[in-house]
Amino acid sequence: MKSFSESYKEAGVDITAGYKAVELMKQHIARTMTKGSMSDIGGFGGLFELDLTGISKPVLVSGTDGVGTKLKLAFIMDKHDTVGIDCVAMCVNDIICCGAKPLFFLDYIACGKNVPERIADIVSGVAEGCVQSGAALIGGETAEMPGFYPVDEYDLAGFSVGVVDKDKVVNNKSITEGDVIIALPSSGVHSNGFSLVRKVFDVENADIKTPREELGGKSIGETLLTPTKIYVKPMLALFDEVTVKGVSHITGGGFYENIPRTIPEGLGAKIDKASIRILPIFDLIAKTGNIPERDMFNTYNMGVGMSVIVAKEDADKALDVLKANGEDAYIIGEVIKSEEGVVIV
Repeated sequence: MKSFSESYKEAGVDITAGYKAVELMKQHIARTMTKGSMSDIGGFGGLFELDLTGISKPVLVSGTDGVGTKLKLAFIMDKHDTVGIDCVAMCVNDIICCGAKPLFFLDYIACGKNVPERIADIVSGVAEGCVQSGAALIGGETAEMPGFYPVDEYDLAGFSVGVVDKDKVVNNKSITEGDVIIALPSSGVHSNGFSLVRKVFDVENADIKTPREELGGKSIGETLLTPTKIYVKPMLALFDEVTVKGVSHITGGGFYENIPRTIPEGLGAKIDKASIRILPIFDLIAKTGNIPERDMFNTYNMGVGMSVIVAKEDADKALDVLKANGEDAYIIGEVIKSEEGVVIV
């Protein structure tokens, strides 16, 4: 007999909708199953069998994050199948900075009303992010919370766990003056700075659905919803071929906060501003909001989703490996003696 409570339904929680949502999402979850996956969706815990072949000193690396107020754009555009990619990306892109391979992912969706088709759309994006990163979606939670969230809104967060050999953990100990800083292009704004984005474009009231010439024929809403790029597979390929000294995921805080996290004290990053391939959306944000350049580089990725530090003699090989794996990477600067962190010239 299926579980059902008329009283609970009258309070705003329809548990049968939860069952339907699980059935709809199973086809998406199936795409993510990897060799270590052991879980059937609906159990109390997500199981994963850890294969330590070739890893002598395994270190688990975890990352957790949400999508933030970018979700407001999804509500306005009524498009829910890409924000899950953002959720996965924000976790696995952090994990890869340590040199770790993501193993599995779990998500958490809290909503005002469980609309099974919408939940399935969200999970389809999560599944796509997992496929792109090679992580298995082994569990999650959907919480229907009437009176806490508006009926048409939800929040989305998650976490991932990866593994790396202790001797291969990426740290900043070998970084020296003259090392090269390589940029991996972003797909757009990714998932940071959306409180400012929403203010600049007044997204709740303005027209964000009309195509714009300066955005290549896309609307502001469509451009802003472009999902965060996932860098796992090209970075894993790079780790196999080149000694990587440091990796920075350019998220909230932009260049000024994230790049220094990779660089030891006494050294800094000199970035050649002219080399940065700034995307049109950032120019539009700056122009529309009259935002100073310093603030833009301190808030957004500006077209650089990840930066990698390698020795000067390894730079050409690193670029070749990244390009062979689909990343049009390019050099944006070098490590210098400095106490200032990042200098953009």
